[in-house]
Amino acid sequence: MDATEQIEAAAELIRNATGLLITAGAGMGVDSGLPDFRGEDGFWRAYPALRADGICFQDIANGEAFKGDPIRAWGFYGHRLNLYRRTVPHEGFNILRRWASTKAHGAFVFTSNVDGQFQKAGFEENRILECHGTIHRLQCAQPCSHETWSADDLHPEVNDEHCRLLSELPRCTKCGEVARPNILMFHDSEWNDYWVRTRRMRFEAWLLSVERMVVVELGAGRAIPTVRNVGERSGSPVIRINPREYGIDPKKGLGLGYGALDSLRKLDAKIGEQSNSQTFI
Repeated sequence: MDATEQIEAAAELIRNATGLLITAGAGMGVDSGLPDFRGEDGFWRAYPALRADGICFQDIANGEAFKGDPIRAWGFYGHRLNLYRRTVPHEGFNILRRWASTKAHGAFVFTSNVDGQFQKAGFEENRILECHGTIHRLQCAQPCSHETWSADDLHPEVNDEHCRLLSELPRCTKCGEVARPNILMFHDSEWNDYWVRTRRMRFEAWLLSVERMVVVELGAGRAIPTVRNVGERSGSPVIRINPREYGIDPKKGLGLGYGALDSLRKLDAKIGEQSNSQTFI
């Protein structure tokens, strides 16, 4: 199939589905202006202070960083928290919500993103599984317990030039030690996954309830294939949206080689055309 036929086939799948599984990686946020940290150059363009010190993404996105240099670690994560709070989700989120509102089983979101953009766009909290956790919750860096808590009261002041925290370090509400984001980091044996496990149970129950599901996969790369695997193993057709890595086994689904927002707009227009032609038959 050529690109036009792929769009038509994908739109037909979405239109006839009774439930949408929306799976998303870092590419989903690019159209909102968020960095995807694709390669070290992409990461260092966003954080030049870390380039100067030879600190790569794996070095700073690491639980040990909160023990070795928590002021630098919170400089990085404090900047990200502030960035995500300022960011306005792009139009594609609203398109997905509108599609979901027409489905008997609605939609469930499975994402490796920690930015909270789906919640900000109005998706129901109990229909979102953030498999790597979220920057909007905190945990003890030790950790001293299985508790997590909201980061709503945390307002980090960051020296962006040096990527260092200027305000006080956040502390564990139980033991007073340094707190960290409730995010799965690299080589991280101390991530508290309780919040994720409770949502995974809801996710599994929802999957069993949908008789005609379609997976809309957005901006998920091959480097860490967690998001891709969930869709491909679901047994439902996958619409893979990715400007570079859109290839997929035709038995499992089809690929669209565009960005997230561009693809969602094209699909939305085609779904509208198909629905209108159906009305006049």
